[in-house]
Amino acid sequence: MYQALKKILGDEHTRQLNLYLVLVIGFSVIQGQALMMLVPALDALFRQDFAAMETHILYFAVAVMFGCFFHYQHTMQGFKLALVLLKNLHHRLGDHLMTLPMGWFSMEKIGRLSRSATNGSLSVTNIFVRLLASVVSGILTPLTIAFLMLFIDWRMGATLLLCAPVIYFTHKWCAKWIGEMEKSTDRAGVEASNRVVEFAGNQQVLRIFGLSQEGYQPLESALDSQNAAGGSMLSQTIPRLLVGGGVVQLSFIAHVIVGLTLVLHQELSPAELIALLALSARFTGPLAELAGKSGLLKMAVNDLTRLNEVFDEKPLTEPGKTRDITRPGEVNFEHVEFQYTDTQPVFSDFSLNIPARSMTAIVGSSGSGKTTLMRLIMRYFDVQQGRVMVGGVDVRQQTIQELFSQISLVMQNVYLFDDTLEANVRIGRPDAAPECIEEAMQLAGVNEVIRRLPNGSHTKVGEGGSLLSGGEKQRVAIARAILKNAPVIIFDEATAALDGENERVIQHAMHVLRQRATLIVITHNLSTITLADQIVVLEQGHIVQLGCHTELASRQGRYRDFWQERLKVREWRLATSG
Repeated sequence: MYQALKKILGDEHTRQLNLYLVLVIGFSVIQGQALMMLVPALDALFRQDFAAMETHILYFAVAVMFGCFFHYQHTMQGFKLALVLLKNLHHRLGDHLMTLPMGWFSMEKIGRLSRSATNGSLSVTNIFVRLLASVVSGILTPLTIAFLMLFIDWRMGATLLLCAPVIYFTHKWCAKWIGEMEKSTDRAGVEASNRVVEFAGNQQVLRIFGLSQEGYQPLESALDSQNAAGGSMLSQTIPRLLVGGGVVQLSFIAHVIVGLTLVLHQELSPAELIALLALSARFTGPLAELAGKSGLLKMAVNDLTRLNEVFDEKPLTEPGKTRDITRPGEVNFEHVEFQYTDTQPVFSDFSLNIPARSMTAIVGSSGSGKTTLMRLIMRYFDVQQGRVMVGGVDVRQQTIQELFSQISLVMQNVYLFDDTLEANVRIGRPDAAPECIEEAMQLAGVNEVIRRLPNGSHTKVGEGGSLLSGGEKQRVAIARAILKNAPVIIFDEATAALDGENERVIQHAMHVLRQRATLIVITHNLSTITLADQIVVLEQGHIVQLGCHTELASRQGRYRDFWQERLKVREWRLATSG
């Protein structure tokens, strides 16, 4: 745990962490010493030796003053470290996420990350606010009492020390069980969180098919699993906590029996017995609370471990110095080998040349490797063998900033921020002059959209661009790409679900863009495919055909079959609409 906390706090706060631990340990030991000073004070009281009693009370008061000082200092230091931990955690997490490959961000990991960054981070700060100090005091204060009791009566002290290992291992067993149950509960919580987001984000589909009112089974199952996991944790944890508390009480009973035996044999005075039993209660009290606190600490440590697992994810390696882009706009795959974890290879000895300022259409059936090809260009993942080159330089020898400065992406599902239309276009190049933004919007056909908006380009488009249609959002995305002026633009099914008017506008924008940039288009749209200079037909990660539309359509093969199938679909649509 120490190393995990140190990792998040950073080396600059190691001294503060060590100081906090010293203060907590100091307070725990002083507290035990102060309590032990009550034994001779009570003994002097029963003997009516008031001078000795006053001396011991004075020592007790001094110890209490030192204890209060250490308690105040470690409490304040704990709150300071908790704030530093929370700040560093969020900042470092944000910085680290920016260095991870895009392929890391699966739905499951995003759900776990969201849970860890919210509930988990607050749980971790509790380590400093109340858990660690309570656990350390719950262990060291009783041990200090037991050790010092040896000097008053070794048999009473030995009884407590012999009980200590039994109590420790019982509580360790409880904490381990609670930690394991918490992991199961956390998995169920992550699944429930993911399903809630899925349910909230797909209301349109669910309501159309009546699933919203009848109940969404995946969500209900996830919530039932979460409730079951929570109930199981509660029902199985409480008996173990009772066992831990029972062991502590049995230790106290054993101490009482030993003390009474010594009094009966006149080897211990009744006054000393009363004082030692009072201290024994102070010995067992913190230990009784320790089981619950240890369980909470274990849960917080689990959250800390999950956060550190994110930090342990290897970032994309970047070169120490920049490389000159020798062939802007050119994209090459050279003998590429790539496979996802524990799957069949997607590409094997795959090579492809995409010339600068050309338009290349990528077609193929589902699972043929189209999306993976796009991801490798953008370095979502690194290839196992061969190399992917953008601008004449291996993507692994470019910084992420350099690589992304050469690429724009227009996807089928465009996300717009809850800001003005102009601000959403400006994302393409934040420092662009107003006339450049105006030109980009005009070329992308955004001006037609602006005319119907109440405040023109200064109208807020709503979260996700909710005030715009799908085609209008595509126009904004293309305006971004035009404004960025990147040498490579990737269209991922950008025209898949557009009406005729929006499709015409976007194809015109493509025609303009191909004169200044390399276009890589993943599409099934017939009219878009025919615009391409070269068409790449993929099948199970291999190029089965390569050429322009005229060549491939006249040649027997997968492309002509695909073309004829799409023509039949289009004719069916025209006949149905007619």
